[in-house]
Parts: sequence; C-alpha cells; structure tokens
Amino acid sequence: MTRPATLSSLPEKRFWGWGYLDDGLTAAETAAARRLVQALGRPGPDLAAPRLDEFALRAPRKPAPDALQDILSATPYDRLTHAYGKSFADVARMWMRHVPHAPDWVAYPRNEADIARILDWAAGANVAVVPFGGGTSVVGGVEPDVGASYDATVSLDMERFDGILEIDRTSRAARIGAGMLGPALEAALRPHGLTLRHFPQSFQFSTLGGWIATRAGGHFATQYTHIDDFVESTRVISPAGVFETRRLPASGAGPAPDRLVIGSEGIFGVIIEAWMRLQDRPRFRASASVRFATVAKAVSCIRALSQSGLQPTNCRLLDAAEVAFARVGDGKTPTLIIGFESPDHPLDAWIARALELAADHGGAWDADELERSVRGDDLGSAQRKGSAGEWRNAFLRMPYWRDETTRLGAILDTFESAVTWSGFDAFYDGVRTDVADAIERVTGVKTSLSCRFTHVYPDGPAPYFTFMAQGDSDGNIGNALARWRDIKAACNDAVIRHGGTSTHHHAVGRDHRSGYEKEVPDLMRQAFAGAKSVLDPSGIMNPGVLIDPHGRTVGFTGATGAGIGSSSV
Repeated sequence: MTRPATLSSLPEKRFWGWGYLDDGLTAAETAAARRLVQALGRPGPDLAAPRLDEFALRAPRKPAPDALQDILSATPYDRLTHAYGKSFADVARMWMRHVPHAPDWVAYPRNEADIARILDWAAGANVAVVPFGGGTSVVGGVEPDVGASYDATVSLDMERFDGILEIDRTSRAARIGAGMLGPALEAALRPHGLTLRHFPQSFQFSTLGGWIATRAGGHFATQYTHIDDFVESTRVISPAGVFETRRLPASGAGPAPDRLVIGSEGIFGVIIEAWMRLQDRPRFRASASVRFATVAKAVSCIRALSQSGLQPTNCRLLDAAEVAFARVGDGKTPTLIIGFESPDHPLDAWIARALELAADHGGAWDADELERSVRGDDLGSAQRKGSAGEWRNAFLRMPYWRDETTRLGAILDTFESAVTWSGFDAFYDGVRTDVADAIERVTGVKTSLSCRFTHVYPDGPAPYFTFMAQGDSDGNIGNALARWRDIKAACNDAVIRHGGTSTHHHAVGRDHRSGYEKEVPDLMRQAFAGAKSVLDPSGIMNPGVLIDPHGRTVGFTGATGAGIGSSSV
C-alpha cells in the first residue's frame, strides 16, 4: 500500500480512529466486541474502514503565502488526520465520512521562526490557528470548526519539536520539546536513569505540549496526579510575542505564570518547550488486588489510604460493573488495585500497612497475586500479576474497543469528574441514576454505568464512568451520534449538578464548556479573556475552547450540540 502524501515523518495513522495504521483489535477481541454490541439487541452494520478518496474536502479558502509553502500542507491525509480528535463523536463522524470543517492548511513548523511567521500571517489574514500535539483530545479540543467569523483555519502540528534539549542531572530536570511523544521521551531519558513517569492512557500517541496544554492526568493515583506537578518552566510563542517563565523549584512571587499556561488549551499561544521535573527510574514495586463485598467498604478503605500518608502510586477502585466490563478478577466483586513504586528502597512495609488498612475494612486478597517487593532495572516493562495485569491490559486496549463498537453502531464512551469524600456517596448514586435514566429515555433500552477511581486525594476521589448504549436499531451511525449528543449533555449536567468538576483530566475543549461555564466564576473567565486579548489581540488562537475571543462569538455548538459560544466573555 502506498503511503499517503504528507509532510509528517511519523508512521501512518488510522485517520478515522485510534492508533497507527496496523493497530487494532485481535480477531478474538473483535468477536468479543461484536458480542457486546449484539447484547444490546442489534447486530451492527459492520462498516468498512474509511478511505481517503471517500471524503470530499473543500479547497483551502486562503492561499498559502510563498514564504510558508514548504511547511504548509493541504493533502487529504494531513487535513483528515487534523480534522478531529478521538472522541466518540469524532470517530462516528469519520465512519459517516462527514468532515465539513477540515483545516484549510496543516502547518509543520521546523523552528520558532516558522511559528512566528505562521502566527503573523494568520493574524493579518484572519485565519484561526489550532495547536496540535498528538490529536488524542476526546473533548473537541483540536477540531477546527471555529465559526463563520474566520476566513480559514490552520492546524499547527508540533511533531518536529521533539527532542530532549538539555538535562540537568544534578537538579533532576530536563528541557524538552513540546512535540515529543511519550514513548520517545521516556526512551531518551532511560539511558540517564531518569523518567518523567507521566503515563496517561494516550501515552503512546500524545505529546508533552499536549499534556501541559490540557492539564493531563498521568500514572500516579496520589500526590503527583497531574502534569502540573512536573512543570518547572515553560516557553510559549503567542501572537503578541515570546514569553518564558523562570526555572525555579518554587516561588511566592505572585500568581504563577506557568499556571496560566497549564490547561490553557492553546488559547494564549503555542507551547514550544518546557523544563520538566524528573525522577529516578523505579527499581522496587509492590502491589496487590483486594476484593470487597461492597463498593461502600472499598470506598471507606480508599479514603483511609488517601489520608494515611502512604501515597500509593496506584490506587484504582473498580466497582462491580467495571470488573465485569473489563473482565478483571472474578468479574463481579468490587476490586481495589493498589501499588507502590520506589527508586530507592524496598516497599514491604508500605504494602503491609496498606493491606492492614484493607483488612480493617473487610478486604481480601489472593496470596499468589501479591507482590511484596519486586526488584528490577526496568519495571515499566515487567508483567503485572493477576487483576492488576488484566486491568492494565484492558485500560490500554479500550480505545480500540471504542473504535470497533462505534463501527458496529453502538455507543461506548466515558466521562470523569472529582468530588469530595463527603459528597461522593450522593454523587455516585445520583450520576449513575441520572445518566442511566437519560440513556433509557434516549435509546429505549436500560443500561448501567461502571465506575472506577483513577486518582484519589485526601479530600476526595476522581470517579471515571463508562457506559455502553444502543446506537440505533437500524445501525445508522448518524442516529447513534444524535443519541450520543443527548447522553453527553446529560453527563455534563449530572456531574456539575451533583457537586463534581466538569472534567478531572480530559480538559474542557468545546464539549465540556457548558459545565466549565457553571464551574468557573464569570469574573474569572472575564479575567482569562483579558489575558487572551493581550497575548492574542486578533483572537486567532483555538477559538471556541474555554472562552470566546474578545469581540467574537464563535458560535461553535460542539459535538454535543450544546449551544457553546452564546455567552462571549
């Protein structure tokens, strides 16, 4: 097969779904996915994978300047791989061959001067610029549907900013290009005995800059839960100029500038590089899988763990529906997967104390699955035992399952939040009830939600829900998408109404703006808009994400159809 024309040097991606071209489910996994869909009451349409020649893309609306010709691409492959992220709605629209707002151009800048030229041209030509890392957004964060007030769009791909630029071994930090993918980043740090140790589910396909821009959650379930904890300083090119924060371990000098960059989702400028705090690679590991009779007992145990000061690296609660869905353990009993890691010392005492707490709350475990102190030089590739290994495999494979069930016409999706311990019981019951009722109202079929904890804090957990619903009795993906929009709106409403955050680690994008606008005070959003008007005077940077540019109402309704853009700040 001939590789499509592209300026990218990365392996060919499945532009219609998750991963590279040769990735996907095994034959056994595909059969299992079909059985899941059939259990909803319909066989699925079994669509063929989209081809490039099936998409009728409009011609670029603005000519490329001569000075940018060698870094701008308008090939179908480049435009399609930058048209959407990887949410259910994004994948569904690809299967529908429906891409009305592909970027007019895709830019592959080689250096900072290239980015400055792109931003200068875009500001003068009224062209919206959407920064693009790995394209793994599941919240509409990279979709170039920016409304009618812009004359064209450019997706600015950062893949060429991909190196370890400097290492300070004494301070255990490194200056890293924002376009560096997770696997390449870890491979480059390994010879130095260092690791960033930030492993989101999208790790293989996402970038450092993307993690910073979206405040991504990572590997650690406690203490170092977000990329924020590792950022030492950042360098950003905005339409108004370049700004770089001072590299310091800590400071009390007013509001931290980096905190404005982290989670900004590209509305202020393009993150070029960052100094990141690193860690020595772990050499010791201890883990266990603990079963509980009820979710309530498991939650009580995890609250005690989160407030104990033990700081487990892994602390994942899977409720009964989650262990059944992920085919973990006995498939029916709420399970806590707990683990500790250290570069310095054995962990027998830590795991022993954690198991004492678990026993105090009625937990039980199998001795043959217990790892008291595994030791090695590369624990990242070491096989996990029992339920921990089963869960890790299911977690990494889930995006491929979502692609396959979407192809078959079903709806498989997730949403996440965070809430206080005192509010969790009502939140857990209320969200599951409200969303399940919405799914039944929309589809006519009852279903249940599964839940797991991705991260835990002394004051509360981060619950992550998964649901599967009938898309359409006739296998029409367009109808499935319409149903998903209604369900997604119900999810957004439920987590806010029951006291949680609109998003714990998936960012806001366009799909979560309805919840974000309820969560963040209006006066603060006006302050963010003021900062944007200084850094991005023409309002060209990723319009429609977080806030609308000053003086413009983007009008983007998002994949959820939630009327976003009606309240410009």
